[in-house]
Amino acid sequence: MAETAPDSGQRLHFARWWPRSLQGQMLLAIALALLVAQGLSAALMWRMQHERHFAGLVNYAAFSLIGQNLRAPLLPPGPPPGEAPEIGFRMPRPLRVQEEAHAPQQAGDERRPEIEQGLRQVLEAQGVDASRIFVAERDPDRDPLIADWLAHSRLGHSPGGPHPRLIIAAIGRSDGTWLTARLLAPRTERAVLLSLVLQTLLLYLVLVGAVALILRRIARPLKALTQQVEAFARSRAPAGQLEPEGPEDIQRLIVAHNAMERRVGALLDEKDVMLGAIGHDLKTPLAALRVRIEAVEDDVERGRMAAGIEDINRSLDDILSLARVGRPSDPLEPTELSALVADVMGEYEDMGEDVTLGQADRMVMPLRATWLRRALRNLVSNALRYGHRARVTLERVGREAVLRVEDDGPGIPDGEIARMLEPFTRLEASRNSATGGTGLGLTLARAIADQHGGALSLANRMEHGAVAGLTATLRLPLD
Repeated sequence: MAETAPDSGQRLHFARWWPRSLQGQMLLAIALALLVAQGLSAALMWRMQHERHFAGLVNYAAFSLIGQNLRAPLLPPGPPPGEAPEIGFRMPRPLRVQEEAHAPQQAGDERRPEIEQGLRQVLEAQGVDASRIFVAERDPDRDPLIADWLAHSRLGHSPGGPHPRLIIAAIGRSDGTWLTARLLAPRTERAVLLSLVLQTLLLYLVLVGAVALILRRIARPLKALTQQVEAFARSRAPAGQLEPEGPEDIQRLIVAHNAMERRVGALLDEKDVMLGAIGHDLKTPLAALRVRIEAVEDDVERGRMAAGIEDINRSLDDILSLARVGRPSDPLEPTELSALVADVMGEYEDMGEDVTLGQADRMVMPLRATWLRRALRNLVSNALRYGHRARVTLERVGREAVLRVEDDGPGIPDGEIARMLEPFTRLEASRNSATGGTGLGLTLARAIADQHGGALSLANRMEHGAVAGLTATLRLPLD
């Protein structure tokens, strides 16, 4: 466990950093891919510029040294048409190449072995002895030959610009003398690097901006469709159907959803009409029967008949309530939940039932009070019927209101807990009203919890390794 904990912590940190929305994830992924691509492109361009500059230095030094060594008036290669000279700066010919008795190395020189290697290859290819070669970079102000010339030239008076770099390239001759070439090269690396960085950033911002606009055009209708589906799932009638927008695929999805919403709405309306007709057609004759049984002289038989009619009425009420809970007509209203719970508990106390209200945190949240009272009454009634007492607590846990109803009954076998939330399910299968209800109480409570965006769960309460009762937990979101 100690080895996996850091990895799980890293995954949790990454999950918090990674955006959750489709638009955010796609934009971040594309932005990272573009950043890598632009970075590689800038690196390749920088390498190409660096190699071009390196080749220019090597060729310029080679032409200078070969021309002087052969006593031929060879001129270094000039710049391409339309470009300013990159190396040499038209330094006077006497300063370009000098014959010196000793090696030109000075304290503070920075050797450039890569230029030495390239220059040696060029010279040897031209038949020049390059066994002794020296290439270094030197501060122009410390060079005794060109310091004065540089101070009086326009290069030394360029406003705000740094001096060019001075490259010293020398080869040793067989007579012990050294042939030294001096090359002035601009300090272009920083300018080139800055240009590449600005170019990369500009392209990156343009591409990411264009991608963001495209993703926004895709994500906006998807977000609206998600909100529409969520509202429909919460049994709230949407303000109207969505107008198809966005790419063609998204428009087709919205059109299909609108058609499905209309069809489901029509089916639900038909169901409501049917339930209303059933309630009217059944309750009216039941009421007539209730009146007629008053003529029965046998009190015992009349009581049994009345109890049967009452059972049918209760079952019919539960069935109609469960059918209508999916499409409530009353709106959500801000309600003080602890006061609602205390009020329901007071009803049972007035009837002499063994109920106890424990911790009850004060919290206000949007509810359908009538439905939630029905759910709480069902849970408390089940606790009293099977556990002989009910203990109720209400507390705030994070962004949820947690309502618990505990009893001291025999509990439910673990394999039957999930089944007990299904309609018409009872552990005692006789359907006798003396031993239980219709099997719709927990189902109705769960449906009401779902209606509010919450959940209902059942769990056996354990004490000393044995089942000591059942705990029904109703969780409701505070937002």
